[in-house]
Amino acid sequence: MTPILTVLICLGLSLDPRTHVQAGPLPKPTLWAEPGSVITQGSPVTLRCQGSLETQEYHLYREKKTALWITRIPQELVKKGQFPIPSITWEHAGRYRCIYGSHTAGRSESSDPLELVVTGAYSKPTLSALPSPVVTSGGNVTIQCDSQVAFDGFILCKEGEDEHPQCLNSHSHARGSSRAIFSVGPVSPSRRWSYRCYAYDSNSPYVWSLPSDLLELLVPGVSKKPSLSVQLGPVMAPGEKLTLQCGSDAGYDRFVLYKEWGRDFLQRPGRQPQAGLSQANFTLGPVSRSYGGQYRCSGAHNLSSEWSAPSDPLDILITGQIRARPSVSVQPGPTVASGENVTLLCQSQGGMHTFLLTKEGAADSPLRLKSKRQSHKYQAEFPMSPVTSAHTGTYRCYGSLSSNPYLLSLPSEPLELVVSGAAETLSQPQNESDSKAGE
Repeated sequence: MTPILTVLICLGLSLDPRTHVQAGPLPKPTLWAEPGSVITQGSPVTLRCQGSLETQEYHLYREKKTALWITRIPQELVKKGQFPIPSITWEHAGRYRCIYGSHTAGRSESSDPLELVVTGAYSKPTLSALPSPVVTSGGNVTIQCDSQVAFDGFILCKEGEDEHPQCLNSHSHARGSSRAIFSVGPVSPSRRWSYRCYAYDSNSPYVWSLPSDLLELLVPGVSKKPSLSVQLGPVMAPGEKLTLQCGSDAGYDRFVLYKEWGRDFLQRPGRQPQAGLSQANFTLGPVSRSYGGQYRCSGAHNLSSEWSAPSDPLDILITGQIRARPSVSVQPGPTVASGENVTLLCQSQGGMHTFLLTKEGAADSPLRLKSKRQSHKYQAEFPMSPVTSAHTGTYRCYGSLSSNPYLLSLPSEPLELVVSGAAETLSQPQNESDSKAGE
């Protein structure tokens, strides 16, 4: 005789005593867990079964393995369909169903299964988005869950607006591996995309690890983009502090800064230094080669989960990452008259794919040209024609390789360019001189 049928006979629900035939089934009950079916080890939980009869008896059972804890529940609670667990352990985990009935109406069908999961049995895995947690609207993203312990099962759960997390199950892709890959999407900017993952052993599928740290995806929207700037210029030496400023006149309450192909992003509340303008400062450092790259920022209002369109990109360049030191020279000479044609020449004995020319004190991005090989040297010519007083200043040259254009060589020795006849140019409109300075 099967265990379930034995229980039913003991309850007096399995057979009609007048006809000795099985009574017709009642509608199946509803089985749920409060506060939820995924519970941290040591926390309380109550399983509840509800049928359609006013006077009824309930029975809760676990599939495949007897649950002795059920037999210790007080009968006054069982009659109400309540099955409390004051402090859950891995021994309570499993797949449960319940039935109900009465001596006159017979027994019900079994409820749909409830999978009671206990978390916290193992150390937490790590969760990451590949290649980046910043995802274009409508795109898909790969999410990877890793564990230092050899597990063969992984669960990815989406958190956020839904009352119950939506979870995906996956297994390690290779024997002996402790990694699982999940594909998520298409994503949209109108809602939050937050995830945690768990690891488990397939021999105990309802006993999970601690949850990973929360991974949030950033999906930029279409509202007005903010601006991104750097206080001391985009060329940084190792060890310096880097401060990036994201600002907007759209009244955003918070800002986020992220690096293209980076593994995370930073959030800051917005402040309003003047009416109609909000901004946030992001101070990073001391910088190292890993800080080199392309950055963007977005803004959002507090009452919305949607981020704005991304700012224009800002390149942060790290010097001293290539041992070679280029040189810089000027033709026809370091002192020229206003209106003359001037060319700055960057050269290097070592191979350089690109040369960059910077002017001291300028916050603009450096001028960048591909190098040409000539007379056993690599060089690039930067024409400035015609020069004005705005071109006066100190210039340096850097080289970079195509394998990582954000890592620069040591700087050249400084070159002082003096433009004489400055009085002739002072009456020019400021925007005109600025535009020529960037040519």
